[in-house]
Parts: sequence; structure tokens; C-alpha cells
Amino acid sequence: MPLKRFLPLEKLGLRWDGVGLMAGVDEAGRGPLAGPVVAAAVILNDLEPIKGLNDSKALTARARDRLFDEIRGRALCCSIGQASVEEIDALNILQATMLAMRRAVEGLRLKPHMVLVDGNRLPGLQLPAQAIVKGDSKVRAISAASIVAKVHRDRLCLALHEAHPHYGFDGHKGYPTASHLAALQTHGACAAHRRSFGPVRKVLERLST
Repeated sequence: MPLKRFLPLEKLGLRWDGVGLMAGVDEAGRGPLAGPVVAAAVILNDLEPIKGLNDSKALTARARDRLFDEIRGRALCCSIGQASVEEIDALNILQATMLAMRRAVEGLRLKPHMVLVDGNRLPGLQLPAQAIVKGDSKVRAISAASIVAKVHRDRLCLALHEAHPHYGFDGHKGYPTASHLAALQTHGACAAHRRSFGPVRKVLERLST
């Protein structure tokens, strides 16, 4: 795989002088029908650069696992935040995602001077922050956060699979694949399913009639 070339921060139009610590934030799990939405916040150590960072979706599972361990071991600090299925159903997935991101930032051991968030929306933070569209392919710290969030959530799905093997969470990770939808029709929803999501809601309505 060719080396990923990230943009210099000064080319991102940041309202920041570059002084102090910068945290990257990204999420995983907005689209699935089950499980929590997970966010990660990472402050990298410029003195210990990590090779191979990229948008988590562009990496193999093996590469993500390797980088997850390297990020956790070499970053200045790293934090993971979640919003539960119950919070997703109560708030909606966008607000639950913002909540998970805020929890991730607030969980950092060190306080960043700037927070860069993947996407076009910002969670409510008491810190200077900027949203960057496709930030996971432009900013190293956001790329690292995308990997940490993705690997952590995938591992949660493996635990879900052990508890509910007939849904196949180890394969589709909760996304609405044909096999997952078929399992929903056959078995109904389990406690990990998001009741507010259309395919799950329709199954529950069918079973209640």
C-alpha cells in the first residue's frame, strides 16, 4: 500500500496558531441496526510517528488491529466514548454520536488546545474545535481516532456474536446486510438492536400484530 500523504494542518484553514496539543476525533457505528455508537479521541506524539495511518475503511482488519495496538501504545493519550442503544433510541443517532464524541474528548487524560472532528458537525465542547469533512483521510490524529473507534466497536460486535450467535454479528457487525435482515425476520430483535431504526421497528411491529 502506498504511503498516505496527509495535508499540512495550515492548509486546512484552521482557526488555530498550531500551538499546544491537538486531538483528532472520529466515530464508528452510525449505520448499523445494533450495538452502541463508538467515538475515539487521540492526541498523537509527534516524537513517535506512526506509519501506515489511513482512513480505517481503507485498511484491512489485520492492519487496523496492528495500528490499534500501536496507537494505544505510542499516542500521548487516547480515549473511547460510547452512546448506548438506549441513548440512540432516545436521542436519535446524530445526537447520540455527538454524545459519544463529547465523552471521548472529556475522557482524555491531557487537555487539548484544539479538537479536530471528522465530518461537518461538532459535538458540544468547552474547547476550540473544528469539523473537517473527510478528516480521516486528511489529518493523522483523526485517522488514528477512526482506527481506534472501528477496532473497538468491531470487538464489541464479536462479544455480541457470542451472546447472540444466530444474528451473525461477527460478520456484518450490525449493518443491514441481507443475512442480518433475514435473521431479524426469523428471530426478531434482541436487546442490542436499535428499536428506532426502520428495519428493526418494522419487525417489531409485525411481531406485535
